[in-house]
Amino acid sequence: MARISGVNLPMNKRIEVAVTYIYGIGKVAAKSTLKSAGINPDTRTKDLTEDEVNKLRIVIEKQYITEGELRRQVASNVRRLKEIGSFRGSRHAKGLPARGQRTKTNSRTVRGNKRVTMGSGRKEAGQKT
Repeated sequence: MARISGVNLPMNKRIEVAVTYIYGIGKVAAKSTLKSAGINPDTRTKDLTEDEVNKLRIVIEKQYITEGELRRQVASNVRRLKEIGSFRGSRHAKGLPARGQRTKTNSRTVRGNKRVTMGSGRKEAGQKT
């Protein structure tokens, strides 16, 4: 079982997709990581040798901040924005979009304003009459 940065990679997926299960690594980062480690992106995770897994682990740890450390960094950035009283910090505190998205028609569920159409919540009749 391939375990990198505290994440068990899925065994039956291509390694290019499996590496994206690690928080902080997306598609582009996965491709460049595999290229620098010299691993074919089409191989399945279960077919990797222990040596290839170690190469991949070393490249990821050297190039990227991942998992717990990245989550702490993001949380501290948001906390800093809240403490300095910025507009973005206040949006994070309220749970609203922070990057200028509209809120009149989108993000209704985030705001707790879930409107439903007339027939969408129709219940079945209890018994026949």
